Amino acid sequence: MSDTPPSWADIRDAAARIAPHAFITPVMRSDTLDRLTGTHLYFKCENLQRGAAFKFRGACNAVWSLDDHVAARGVVTHSSGNHGNALALAAATRGIPAHVVVPEGAVRAKVDAITRAGAIVHRCEATQAAREAMASRVQQQTGAELVHPYADARVMAGQGTLVPELFHQAGQLDALLTPVGGGGLAAGCAIAAHGLAPGMPLFVAEPEGADDTARSLAQGARVEPFTPHTLCDGLRTLVGAPNFQVLRSHGVTAVTVSDEEAVAAMKWLWSELKLVVEISSAIVLAAVLRQPGQFVGKRIGLVLTGGNVDLEDLPWR
Repeated sequence: MSDTPPSWADIRDAAARIAPHAFITPVMRSDTLDRLTGTHLYFKCENLQRGAAFKFRGACNAVWSLDDHVAARGVVTHSSGNHGNALALAAATRGIPAHVVVPEGAVRAKVDAITRAGAIVHRCEATQAAREAMASRVQQQTGAELVHPYADARVMAGQGTLVPELFHQAGQLDALLTPVGGGGLAAGCAIAAHGLAPGMPLFVAEPEGADDTARSLAQGARVEPFTPHTLCDGLRTLVGAPNFQVLRSHGVTAVTVSDEEAVAAMKWLWSELKLVVEISSAIVLAAVLRQPGQFVGKRIGLVLTGGNVDLEDLPWR
C-alpha cells in the first residue's frame, strides 16, 4: 500500500481500469432545492453506485491494480461498513478472497451487506487501534494485501474518478462539495477537480461532532486524538495524514453542520429527489443550507456518497 497521494494521471488511469466494473452514476437536479438554497445544485448520485456507495470506485481500482500473484492471496481491510462492502464486491469481480475487520456497533444494514458480498468477516472492539491490530493480524496470517479505507493512493485515485464524470454530465461548475471523514473521497476529488479546473473552489462538509478536518485546516496541522459524537456514522473517522495534506495543499474549505441540520437535509433529499441517502451523504446539502451566502447564485456539484440506510433505525424515528 502506498500512502503517497495519487496524481491526476493516476486518476485518469483508474477511470480506465474500473470502467468495466463501476457504474456511471446519474446527476440529479431539483427546482425546489435550487429555490430553497438560491443556487444551482448538481447532485452526483453515488448512492446508486455498486454497493450503494462511492467506495466501490476506490476498492475496485485497488483490487485491479494488483499483480496476479499478489491478488491471489486476497485483500484485507477494516471498515464500519461501506468500504468493507465495496472491497468484497470488488474482490468478487476478480475472484479473490476479501477479509473485512468490522468493529462492534457498526450499522447492521452495512454489516449485512458485507456478508452478502461474500467477505470473510472478523469482529473487533470499536476502537481504531483494535481495527488496525486485527487487520494486521489477518494480513500476517493470510498474506492478503491491505487496502486501507482512505489513506491508500489507489483508493484515493479510484474515488476521484467520479469528478470527470460529474463535469461531463453537469458542464462547468463553480464549486465542488463532498463529505469528509477519513478523506479518501475528498482528497481524490480535490486532485481530480484541480486537474480539470485549476483554481476551482473546493469544500468539504462534516458534522460538528466530528470536526477534526475543520480544526486541522484551521490550525494548519492534523489534530489528534479524536473522539466523535455524531449520527453520521460514515464520518466518524479521523482524517488521514496523506489525505489532510492533499486537502490543505488544494486550499479546501471545511463547513461544519449539526446533526439536526444533516437530518433535515436528509429529509429534503428523500422527499425532493426520491433518493434513499445516508445522513453522512445529506451533509453536503446541509452545508449549503448552513452557509447560503457562500454558494448563492452558483453552480455547485454535490456528491451524495451512499444509500446504505438501516430502515429500522431512521434518525427521525
